[in-house]
Amino acid sequence: MRTARVMSLTPELVAMCEREEPEPEPEEGWTPLSDRDYSDLAVRLSNDCVDGDLWIFAYGSLIWKPEFEIADRLRAAAFGWHRSFCLELPTWRGTPEQPGLMMALERGGRCDGFLFKVAGNDCKNAIERLLRREVWDQESMYTTRWIKTLTERGPTRALSFWVGPVGEGVALRQPLERVAWILARACGYAGSCAEYLYNTVFHLENSGIHDSKLWRLQQLVAKEIRLLHQQHGAADRASRRTVMD
Repeated sequence: MRTARVMSLTPELVAMCEREEPEPEPEEGWTPLSDRDYSDLAVRLSNDCVDGDLWIFAYGSLIWKPEFEIADRLRAAAFGWHRSFCLELPTWRGTPEQPGLMMALERGGRCDGFLFKVAGNDCKNAIERLLRREVWDQESMYTTRWIKTLTERGPTRALSFWVGPVGEGVALRQPLERVAWILARACGYAGSCAEYLYNTVFHLENSGIHDSKLWRLQQLVAKEIRLLHQQHGAADRASRRTVMD
């Protein structure tokens, strides 16, 4: 019988990263999607639905927060892609002063996740709801795409979000140590990056998916948070001694 792995990153450590942050003004250089943009993209993507069924490939937050009714669920693998904290976040889970990182699918390797079949047969409206949750600007529309996945029932075509991003705000193939440094510090009005990592690893493990890279990352982030707060504690004690002296 396999002993359950114990995460180094705990809710207590995650709580140390939480803080109140205001929602910043929209960044310049990014064009918000209009209602017409969302509708047109949803129509284009829904035209590719097979037999009216809509399958979504979930590899990150959609696993633990899908926000849509699920009619069926399958474990799936996407070959040629892997999880990567490569999207810079100057808002949401970061700030302009301390940007965070969000996961996307980067080219190469294999990503194990889940296929969720969206309940109902209105592909267009279901896709538009998901687009409004996942994509916010015209410059990122291309990251919503159909990918090939493999399940126990055979190959399945599925829609996924933030697939193959490139360009401004994308930092590919960063060392895990650098990613951990950022995730331990970044927090925005929607929460911390440490919370995002914790929830993703926790729910993957509970679903029987062990991502060795993310597992190593959560160990590094836990270590970084402890070190960071030890340093803060030492600085506070030194400051108090100076005042008393």
